[in-house]
Amino acid sequence: MENITYYHLEPQTGIGFTLKKGQVLHVIDPQGEQVADLIAFAQADKTEWLSSGRSFDYNNTIYLTTGHVLYSNKSNPMFTILEDKVGKHDFLFTPCSPEMFKIIYKCEGYHPSCFENLTKNLTQFGIEGHAIPTTFNIFMNVDVLSSGELKIGPPLSRPGDFITLRAEIDLIVAVTACSAEMSNNGSFKPIELAIYG
Repeated sequence: MENITYYHLEPQTGIGFTLKKGQVLHVIDPQGEQVADLIAFAQADKTEWLSSGRSFDYNNTIYLTTGHVLYSNKSNPMFTILEDKVGKHDFLFTPCSPEMFKIIYKCEGYHPSCFENLTKNLTQFGIEGHAIPTTFNIFMNVDVLSSGELKIGPPLSRPGDFITLRAEIDLIVAVTACSAEMSNNGSFKPIELAIYG
């Protein structure tokens, strides 16, 4: 029987864990219209991380979906997308942060953020916040307008939709249930994970 590990992320929280080469990560949106920020580092070399730029270069698209490979900053495959029920994710925006809420949302006082949740959950692996690059923002719906402006729309994910990624090397991974109102159509919902293998 295949070994399966499940995680439930409450709204505006995150988790950190390891994946072995060949293990499969299933990221599920149980209620719909909820973004999950994902970042990964190589277990063998924490200066190797998931790279939006390399992934765009080698796939020749900013819309990464089934069959595409996500590469590291050292041009090594980190994930292969095996299945994708949504087909629209973002790899342009950095994780929401306290500074972002202050600058863009004009938020005064504390606001949970993906950057905080990623940092908190990567500390156990010796990875500090300054090392966190652009995240793969699963289910986030971003269009690039002809003017170059980025337009954020409600996620296209419906209840139960998912994306499945296979680890191509041993990885340290962190995932959040995103804390940015604009990215999640104004509400915060959970994210679920299943790890196979």
